[in-house]
Amino acid sequence: MKNKKLVLLFIALLLVITPEAVYAMHIMEGFLPAKWAILWSIITIPFFIIGIRRLNSTLKEDTNKKVLLGLVGGFVFVLSALKIPSITGSSSHPTGVGLGAILFGPTTMTVIGIIVLLFQALLLAHGGLTTLGANGFSMAVAGPLVSYFIYKILKKRNVNMTFTVFLAACLGNLFTYVITAFQLALAFPDPVSGFLGSLGQFLSVFAVTQIPLAIVEGLLTGIVYNLLAEYKEQGVINLETAK
Repeated sequence: MKNKKLVLLFIALLLVITPEAVYAMHIMEGFLPAKWAILWSIITIPFFIIGIRRLNSTLKEDTNKKVLLGLVGGFVFVLSALKIPSITGSSSHPTGVGLGAILFGPTTMTVIGIIVLLFQALLLAHGGLTTLGANGFSMAVAGPLVSYFIYKILKKRNVNMTFTVFLAACLGNLFTYVITAFQLALAFPDPVSGFLGSLGQFLSVFAVTQIPLAIVEGLLTGIVYNLLAEYKEQGVINLETAK
């Protein structure tokens, strides 16, 4: 009965924010030079391995968290599939990783995020296999780390929980795109102003669409967290946050 209620919440969430299947990308297939695609994959792999271990440990401690983990994964999949075309070779979109980083920790979301990115590359033509490492690092490593630490810092200061969740999700989203701009600037420095000039250009273009999207993601994440908190009070789910 408890799991059924949580599944119904998940279905309702999907109905509210079902994505349009559009051909926009994270960083699209084949866009990065090979050396950068390989480098970002190598950097991302250790976080993925740590995340696998963390995920196995979490599920062994409490098998009832499988449904909640599935909800978090669906939340990431749906939000990150909502695209707004931005810089050539990339796009702006929510990420959805903040919620999972708060509930399960950042490395668990590395695993979930990369699985989501893989499915999107194969099924929706979003992103790509060659850019999986770069997209994985920005969305599934950097973003969750920022969300997690913002949450921990504000929680220790006894800041209002709704605002804490909002800010953690919002800044995690924005930092994802700071990293994406960094990745693109490294791969495609400006002929005149070099890396810094290119970075400034990428950041300014992303800001137009990403700042509003980050705010919306923060608000939506806060709403979903509060809904889950209500289910916790009813004894439906265990909503312990990451340590």
